[in-house]
Amino acid sequence: MAVEAARGASMARGFESKSVADQQESAQATPAPRNLDPRDPALVQKKRRLELSRLDVLRQLEAARAEGHRATLKRALTALDRELARLG
Repeated sequence: MAVEAARGASMARGFESKSVADQQESAQATPAPRNLDPRDPALVQKKRRLELSRLDVLRQLEAARAEGHRATLKRALTALDRELARLG
C-alpha cells in the first residue's frame, strides 16, 4: 500500500492494455500525411517500432491463456497491421 500511495492512484491491471488499444485506435484515426517518403528517417523509425510492437504482441498472444486477454491482443495486432499497411 505504501508503494501505491507513493506512486499515486493505482490502476487495475486490465485497464493498461485497454489504454494501449485506445491509443492505437486514436492513432489510426489521424490521417496520414499524403507525401510519405520511404527514405524519411522518422517514417523508417516509426515503421520499425510498429514492426517490433507487432512481434511483441505475437509473442504475448502465443503465451496468453485467458480469452479476454487474447481478444485484446488480437485487436492490437489488427491495429498494428492496419497502421503498417497505411505507412506502406
